[in-house]
Amino acid sequence: MPRENYRERLDDLRDGVVGMGDTVCDRLDDAVEAAVSGDDDLARSVIEGDHEVNETYLALEDECTELLALQQPVAGDLRLVAASFKIITDLERVADLATNLADYGGPEGGVHPAVDVRRLGEAAREMVADAVAAYAARDPDACRDIAARNDDFDERCRRASEAVVRELLEADRARTEARDADGDADGGATDDEALEASLDEVSQALLAVRDLERIADHAVNIAARTLYMVENDDELIY
Repeated sequence: MPRENYRERLDDLRDGVVGMGDTVCDRLDDAVEAAVSGDDDLARSVIEGDHEVNETYLALEDECTELLALQQPVAGDLRLVAASFKIITDLERVADLATNLADYGGPEGGVHPAVDVRRLGEAAREMVADAVAAYAARDPDACRDIAARNDDFDERCRRASEAVVRELLEADRARTEARDADGDADGGATDDEALEASLDEVSQALLAVRDLERIADHAVNIAARTLYMVENDDELIY
């Protein structure tokens, strides 16, 4: 392969990764909206569109494999191809998590109100978008900034999870006190049904928080691979 064509393929690979990142961020936007609003049509669109992300992933994976096998790149070129290979894997997993989020809203409405899915989702999406932008710009400072922001995001997720569990406990306590005050022994079955519904809602909310936290972790992975690509520095890889 002529070197001019080789350089073009490296540029095309980089552009393809950035394009995949843009698509995944758009899907994540829609997933968060579906989770907040309970929009079943939007959720279905996110879920059914996941195959397009998978197809892009497979095409870019093939390109990375061919470049490694046919060109045997070294130094910076090798790090570019290897980082791109890892980054598209993280982006594909973000898209999978987006399909989970889209499904959490359900036909009855959005995720438990104790979880501010919109703000958490916007923050996670921003981290992914910034990580992809850092890859495109080869910006090591942006990579380190994304990793530093993750601690704050993890703390926000922890507080959200605690708030959900706290509301569940308080609601169950209130039901128990109301039943005891009324002396209504026959209300136990109704209370059990209400508790089961609350547990389902809480479980869904906790899963949403977990998936948002994982999305942010994938953003850090992208930043880590980019930093290694640019500076041969593995400090963020874990």
